Amino acid sequence: MRETDEMKRRDLLRTGLAATAALAAPAVHAQNFDHTLRIIVPNAPGGTSDILARLIAPELTRALGQNVVVENRAGAGGNIGADVVAKSPPDGHTLLLMDVTTIATNPALFPRLPFDNAKDLAPVTMLIYAPYILGVANALPVQDAAGLAAFAKSSPRPLNGGNSGVGTASHLTLIELADAWGKEMTHVPYRGGAPALTAVVSGEADLTIAGATQAQPYAVNNQMRAVAVTGTHRLSTLPNVPTFRELGWPAADAGTWQGIMVQGNTPRPLVERLHRELRAIVALPPIAARLADLGAEPRTEGPDAFRQWLTAQTETYTRLIRANNVRLD
Repeated sequence: MRETDEMKRRDLLRTGLAATAALAAPAVHAQNFDHTLRIIVPNAPGGTSDILARLIAPELTRALGQNVVVENRAGAGGNIGADVVAKSPPDGHTLLLMDVTTIATNPALFPRLPFDNAKDLAPVTMLIYAPYILGVANALPVQDAAGLAAFAKSSPRPLNGGNSGVGTASHLTLIELADAWGKEMTHVPYRGGAPALTAVVSGEADLTIAGATQAQPYAVNNQMRAVAVTGTHRLSTLPNVPTFRELGWPAADAGTWQGIMVQGNTPRPLVERLHRELRAIVALPPIAARLADLGAEPRTEGPDAFRQWLTAQTETYTRLIRANNVRLD
Protein backbone atom coordinates (compact mmCIF):
# COMPACT_ATOMS: atom_id res chain seq x y z
CA MET A 1 0.00 0.00 0.00
CA ARG A 2 2.75 2.32 0.94
CA GLU A 3 4.52 1.45 -2.33
CA THR A 4 1.37 2.32 -4.30
CA ASP A 5 1.04 5.65 -2.48
CA GLU A 6 4.69 6.41 -3.20
CA MET A 7 4.19 5.64 -6.89
CA LYS A 8 1.19 7.94 -7.00
CA ARG A 9 3.17 10.68 -5.30
CA ARG A 10 5.96 10.32 -7.87
CA ASP A 11 3.47 10.36 -10.72
CA LEU A 12 1.93 13.55 -9.37
CA LEU A 13 5.37 15.12 -8.96
CA ARG A 14 6.34 14.23 -12.52
CA THR A 15 3.04 15.60 -13.81
CA GLY A 16 3.55 18.84 -11.88
CA LEU A 17 7.10 19.26 -13.16
CA ALA A 18 5.96 18.60 -16.71
CA ALA A 19 3.20 21.19 -16.39
CA THR A 20 5.62 23.73 -14.96
CA ALA A 21 8.04 23.10 -17.80
CA ALA A 22 5.25 23.45 -20.34
CA LEU A 23 4.21 26.77 -18.84
CA ALA A 24 7.77 28.03 -18.73
CA ALA A 25 8.58 26.96 -22.31
CA PRO A 26 6.74 29.81 -24.06
CA ALA A 27 8.44 32.40 -21.83
CA VAL A 28 11.86 30.94 -22.56
CA HIS A 29 11.12 30.67 -26.26
CA ALA A 30 9.79 34.23 -26.31
CA GLN A 31 13.22 35.51 -25.31
CA ASN A 32 15.09 33.58 -28.01
CA PHE A 33 16.54 34.94 -31.24
CA ASP A 34 16.78 32.43 -34.06
CA HIS A 35 18.01 34.32 -37.11
CA THR A 36 20.02 37.36 -38.19
CA LEU A 37 19.19 40.67 -36.53
CA ARG A 38 19.31 44.00 -38.32
CA ILE A 39 20.16 47.34 -36.77
CA ILE A 40 18.56 49.99 -38.97
CA VAL A 41 20.37 53.34 -38.85
CA PRO A 42 18.19 55.97 -40.60
CA ASN A 43 21.16 58.23 -41.31
CA ALA A 44 24.19 58.32 -43.56
CA PRO A 45 27.37 56.46 -42.52
CA GLY A 46 29.74 58.33 -40.25
CA GLY A 47 27.21 59.89 -37.90
CA THR A 48 26.74 59.19 -34.20
CA SER A 49 24.07 56.53 -34.73
CA ASP A 50 26.21 54.73 -37.29
CA ILE A 51 29.30 54.85 -35.06
CA LEU A 52 27.35 53.47 -32.12
CA ALA A 53 25.61 50.74 -34.14
CA ARG A 54 28.91 49.41 -35.47
CA LEU A 55 30.42 49.53 -32.00
CA ILE A 56 27.73 47.40 -30.35
CA ALA A 57 26.82 45.04 -33.23
CA PRO A 58 29.71 42.56 -32.68
CA GLU A 59 28.96 42.37 -28.95
CA LEU A 60 25.24 41.86 -29.55
CA THR A 61 26.15 39.07 -31.98
CA ARG A 62 28.07 37.32 -29.21
CA ALA A 63 25.35 37.92 -26.61
CA LEU A 64 22.46 36.60 -28.72
CA GLY A 65 24.29 33.93 -30.71
CA GLN A 66 23.01 35.37 -33.99
CA ASN A 67 24.61 37.62 -36.60
CA VAL A 68 23.81 41.30 -36.18
CA VAL A 69 24.20 43.50 -39.26
CA VAL A 70 23.98 47.28 -39.62
CA GLU A 71 21.94 48.81 -42.44
CA ASN A 72 21.90 52.53 -43.27
CA ARG A 73 18.48 53.66 -44.51
CA ALA A 74 18.81 57.45 -44.72
CA GLY A 75 16.18 59.88 -45.93
CA ALA A 76 12.99 61.77 -45.06
CA GLY A 77 14.33 62.97 -41.72
CA GLY A 78 14.82 59.43 -40.44
CA ASN A 79 11.33 58.31 -41.42
CA ILE A 80 12.47 55.87 -44.10
CA GLY A 81 14.52 53.83 -41.66
CA ALA A 82 11.95 54.14 -38.88
CA ASP A 83 9.23 52.93 -41.25
CA VAL A 84 11.28 49.82 -42.07
CA VAL A 85 11.23 48.93 -38.37
CA ALA A 86 7.58 49.94 -37.87
CA LYS A 87 6.54 47.55 -40.65
CA SER A 88 8.91 44.70 -39.70
CA PRO A 89 7.73 41.47 -38.04
CA PRO A 90 7.17 42.00 -34.29
CA ASP A 91 9.87 39.50 -33.32
CA GLY A 92 12.64 41.77 -32.07
CA HIS A 93 14.97 40.97 -34.95
CA THR A 94 14.80 44.44 -36.55
CA LEU A 95 16.13 47.24 -34.37
CA LEU A 96 16.04 50.98 -34.93
CA LEU A 97 19.07 52.87 -33.61
CA MET A 98 18.93 56.62 -33.97
CA ASP A 99 19.03 59.97 -32.28
CA VAL A 100 15.57 59.61 -30.83
CA THR A 101 14.98 63.37 -30.68
CA THR A 102 14.07 62.81 -34.33
CA ILE A 103 11.21 60.59 -33.21
CA ALA A 104 10.17 63.45 -30.90
CA THR A 105 10.34 66.18 -33.57
CA ASN A 106 8.92 64.48 -36.66
CA PRO A 107 5.25 64.41 -35.56
CA ALA A 108 5.28 68.23 -35.58
CA LEU A 109 7.21 68.47 -38.86
CA PHE A 110 5.44 65.96 -41.08
CA PRO A 111 1.69 66.34 -41.67
CA ARG A 112 1.48 62.63 -42.37
CA LEU A 113 3.84 59.97 -41.10
CA PRO A 114 3.74 56.46 -42.60
CA PHE A 115 3.62 55.03 -39.10
CA ASP A 116 2.34 55.90 -35.62
CA ASN A 117 5.20 56.60 -33.21
CA ALA A 118 3.25 55.50 -30.16
CA LYS A 119 1.77 52.32 -31.63
CA ASP A 120 4.21 51.10 -34.29
CA LEU A 121 7.49 51.58 -32.43
CA ALA A 122 8.28 50.24 -28.97
CA PRO A 123 11.10 51.73 -26.86
CA VAL A 124 13.74 49.24 -25.72
CA THR A 125 16.23 51.50 -24.02
CA MET A 126 18.16 54.70 -24.34
CA LEU A 127 21.82 53.86 -24.97
CA ILE A 128 23.88 57.01 -24.61
CA TYR A 129 23.72 60.76 -24.26
CA ALA A 130 26.40 62.76 -26.02
CA PRO A 131 26.58 66.51 -25.49
CA TYR A 132 26.72 68.83 -28.45
CA ILE A 133 29.91 70.58 -29.49
CA LEU A 134 29.45 73.99 -31.07
CA GLY A 135 32.23 74.34 -33.62
CA VAL A 136 33.23 77.17 -35.98
CA ALA A 137 35.27 77.18 -39.15
CA ASN A 138 38.96 77.93 -38.59
CA ALA A 139 38.73 80.74 -41.13
CA LEU A 140 36.19 82.58 -39.00
CA PRO A 141 37.89 85.33 -36.91
CA VAL A 142 36.54 83.85 -33.68
CA GLN A 143 38.54 82.35 -30.81
CA ASP A 144 35.93 81.60 -28.16
CA ALA A 145 32.23 81.64 -27.28
CA ALA A 146 32.12 85.33 -26.38
CA GLY A 147 33.89 86.15 -29.62
CA LEU A 148 31.40 84.11 -31.62
CA ALA A 149 28.39 85.84 -30.04
CA ALA A 150 29.97 89.26 -30.64
CA PHE A 151 30.89 88.41 -34.23
CA ALA A 152 27.40 87.09 -34.94
CA LYS A 153 25.91 90.39 -33.74
CA SER A 154 28.34 92.62 -35.65
CA SER A 155 28.65 90.66 -38.90
CA PRO A 156 27.06 92.45 -41.87
CA ARG A 157 25.73 89.10 -43.06
CA PRO A 158 23.98 86.31 -41.15
CA LEU A 159 26.25 83.44 -40.24
CA ASN A 160 25.70 80.16 -42.08
CA GLY A 161 24.77 77.51 -39.56
CA GLY A 162 25.08 73.97 -40.86
CA ASN A 163 22.70 71.49 -39.26
CA SER A 164 21.85 67.83 -39.67
CA GLY A 165 18.48 68.57 -41.29
CA VAL A 166 15.46 70.85 -41.02
CA GLY A 167 13.69 70.39 -37.71
CA THR A 168 16.44 68.25 -36.16
CA ALA A 169 17.61 68.97 -32.63
CA SER A 170 20.80 70.56 -33.99
CA HIS A 171 18.71 72.92 -36.14
CA LEU A 172 16.42 73.83 -33.25
CA THR A 173 19.36 74.42 -30.91
CA LEU A 174 20.96 76.82 -33.41
CA ILE A 175 17.62 78.64 -33.66
CA GLU A 176 17.62 79.09 -29.89
CA LEU A 177 21.22 80.36 -29.95
CA ALA A 178 20.51 82.88 -32.70
CA ASP A 179 17.52 84.14 -30.73
CA ALA A 180 19.71 84.53 -27.64
CA TRP A 181 22.32 86.45 -29.64
CA GLY A 182 19.62 88.65 -31.15
CA LYS A 183 20.87 87.95 -34.67
CA GLU A 184 19.43 86.12 -37.65
CA MET A 185 21.24 82.99 -38.81
CA THR A 186 21.07 81.32 -42.22
CA HIS A 187 20.24 77.70 -41.48
CA VAL A 188 21.76 75.27 -43.99
CA PRO A 189 20.44 71.70 -43.73
CA TYR A 190 22.62 68.71 -44.58
CA ARG A 191 21.85 65.01 -44.72
CA GLY A 192 23.15 64.31 -41.24
CA GLY A 193 25.71 65.62 -38.79
CA ALA A 194 28.76 64.24 -40.61
CA PRO A 195 28.17 66.26 -43.83
CA ALA A 196 27.52 69.40 -41.74
CA LEU A 197 30.84 68.93 -39.96
CA THR A 198 32.60 68.44 -43.27
CA ALA A 199 31.05 71.70 -44.47
CA VAL A 200 32.51 73.58 -41.49
CA VAL A 201 35.93 72.01 -41.98
CA SER A 202 35.93 73.10 -45.64
CA GLY A 203 34.63 76.58 -44.80
CA GLU A 204 31.37 76.05 -46.67
CA ALA A 205 29.50 76.67 -43.39
CA ASP A 206 30.53 79.07 -40.63
CA LEU A 207 29.47 76.90 -37.72
CA THR A 208 27.61 73.78 -36.73
CA ILE A 209 26.53 71.90 -33.66
CA ALA A 210 26.85 68.12 -33.48
CA GLY A 211 27.12 65.27 -31.00
CA ALA A 212 30.50 64.86 -29.35
CA THR A 213 30.79 61.28 -30.62
CA GLN A 214 31.29 62.57 -34.16
CA ALA A 215 32.36 66.19 -33.61
CA GLN A 216 35.10 65.68 -31.00
CA PRO A 217 37.79 64.38 -33.38
CA TYR A 218 37.39 67.44 -35.62
CA ALA A 219 37.86 69.73 -32.63
CA VAL A 220 40.74 67.80 -31.04
CA ASN A 221 42.58 67.64 -34.38
CA ASN A 222 42.06 71.38 -34.94
CA GLN A 223 40.01 70.90 -38.09
CA MET A 224 37.49 73.27 -36.55
CA ARG A 225 37.44 75.41 -33.41
CA ALA A 226 35.23 74.21 -30.54
CA VAL A 227 33.79 77.15 -28.60
CA ALA A 228 31.13 75.61 -26.33
CA VAL A 229 29.57 72.31 -25.28
CA THR A 230 26.18 71.34 -23.87
CA GLY A 231 25.70 69.04 -20.90
CA THR A 232 26.48 69.31 -17.21
CA HIS A 233 30.28 69.48 -17.42
CA ARG A 234 33.21 70.27 -19.69
CA LEU A 235 34.68 67.48 -21.78
CA SER A 236 37.97 66.06 -20.53
CA THR A 237 39.36 66.22 -24.06
CA LEU A 238 38.37 69.90 -24.39
CA PRO A 239 38.93 71.23 -20.85
CA ASN A 240 39.12 74.88 -21.93
CA VAL A 241 35.80 74.83 -23.75
CA PRO A 242 32.95 76.10 -21.49
CA THR A 243 29.46 74.67 -21.25
CA PHE A 244 26.33 76.46 -22.42
CA ARG A 245 25.26 76.58 -18.79
CA GLU A 246 28.43 78.46 -17.81
CA LEU A 247 27.78 80.93 -20.61
CA GLY A 248 24.14 81.45 -19.70
CA TRP A 249 23.05 80.20 -23.11
CA PRO A 250 19.77 78.35 -23.77
CA ALA A 251 19.46 74.64 -24.62
CA ALA A 252 22.07 73.75 -22.01
CA ASP A 253 21.00 70.10 -21.93
CA ALA A 254 20.59 69.62 -25.66
CA GLY A 255 22.54 66.82 -27.26
CA THR A 256 22.21 63.59 -29.10
CA TRP A 257 20.16 60.94 -27.30
CA GLN A 258 20.75 57.60 -28.96
CA GLY A 259 18.21 54.86 -28.33
CA ILE A 260 16.92 51.52 -29.57
CA MET A 261 13.35 50.81 -30.66
CA VAL A 262 11.62 47.79 -32.19
CA GLN A 263 8.30 47.09 -33.85
CA GLY A 264 5.46 48.20 -31.59
CA ASN A 265 3.90 44.76 -31.04
CA THR A 266 7.14 43.03 -30.06
CA PRO A 267 6.50 40.83 -26.99
CA ARG A 268 7.66 42.36 -23.72
CA PRO A 269 10.01 39.43 -22.88
CA LEU A 270 11.96 40.10 -26.09
CA VAL A 271 12.12 43.82 -25.34
CA GLU A 272 13.39 43.09 -21.84
CA ARG A 273 15.97 40.60 -23.14
CA LEU A 274 17.30 43.19 -25.57
CA HIS A 275 17.43 45.77 -22.81
CA ARG A 276 19.41 43.45 -20.52
CA GLU A 277 21.91 42.57 -23.23
CA LEU A 278 22.37 46.15 -24.41
CA ARG A 279 22.79 47.43 -20.86
CA ALA A 280 25.49 44.81 -20.28
CA ILE A 281 27.22 45.65 -23.58
CA VAL A 282 27.38 49.37 -22.88
CA ALA A 283 28.92 48.56 -19.47
CA LEU A 284 31.70 46.37 -20.91
CA PRO A 285 35.04 48.05 -20.06
CA PRO A 286 36.28 48.36 -23.69
CA ILE A 287 32.91 49.73 -24.86
CA ALA A 288 32.57 52.07 -21.88
CA ALA A 289 36.10 53.36 -22.42
CA ARG A 290 35.45 53.95 -26.12
CA LEU A 291 32.22 55.81 -25.38
CA ALA A 292 34.00 57.95 -22.80
CA ASP A 293 36.70 58.76 -25.36
CA LEU A 294 33.92 59.90 -27.68
CA GLY A 295 32.39 62.10 -24.97
CA ALA A 296 29.30 59.92 -24.50
CA GLU A 297 27.58 58.88 -21.27
CA PRO A 298 25.67 55.57 -20.85
CA ARG A 299 21.90 55.89 -20.42
CA THR A 300 20.30 52.46 -20.20
CA GLU A 301 17.31 52.86 -17.88
CA GLY A 302 15.04 50.68 -20.01
CA PRO A 303 11.73 50.83 -21.89
CA ASP A 304 9.51 52.59 -19.34
CA ALA A 305 11.92 55.45 -18.62
CA PHE A 306 12.57 55.78 -22.35
CA ARG A 307 8.86 56.07 -23.11
CA GLN A 308 8.41 58.76 -20.47
CA TRP A 309 11.36 60.73 -21.85
CA LEU A 310 10.02 60.45 -25.39
CA THR A 311 6.58 61.72 -24.39
CA ALA A 312 8.04 64.75 -22.59
CA GLN A 313 10.47 65.59 -25.40
CA THR A 314 7.77 65.33 -28.06
CA GLU A 315 5.72 67.94 -26.21
CA THR A 316 8.74 70.26 -25.78
CA TYR A 317 9.89 70.08 -29.40
CA THR A 318 6.38 70.46 -30.73
CA ARG A 319 6.07 73.78 -28.88
CA LEU A 320 9.47 74.97 -30.15
CA ILE A 321 8.76 74.00 -33.77
CA ARG A 322 5.38 75.73 -33.80
CA ALA A 323 6.67 78.85 -32.02
CA ASN A 324 9.39 79.29 -34.67
CA ASN A 325 7.22 78.19 -37.59
CA VAL A 326 9.76 75.56 -38.64
CA ARG A 327 8.68 73.92 -41.88
CA LEU A 328 10.24 71.32 -44.12
CA ASP A 329 9.31 73.03 -47.36
